[in-house]
Amino acid sequence: MPNTDWRSEEAYSGLKKADAADLAWEWLRRDRDYQEDYKRLSRRERSSAAAGEFRRKWGLSFSC
Repeated sequence: MPNTDWRSEEAYSGLKKADAADLAWEWLRRDRDYQEDYKRLSRRERSSAAAGEFRRKWGLSFSC
């Protein structure tokens, strides 16, 4: 969960070079529903079905 002061320009200096995926991640990780879903997924056994449902709901994909 982010705990950075959003009013501090220095705290977000890294975003000046951010691409679309970086900005999408910054947006998503601040979403309260996403945070709650992530907590629920983290608390239970990470079955492939639960993880798949989580990825589909939030539109996540990971490169390998």
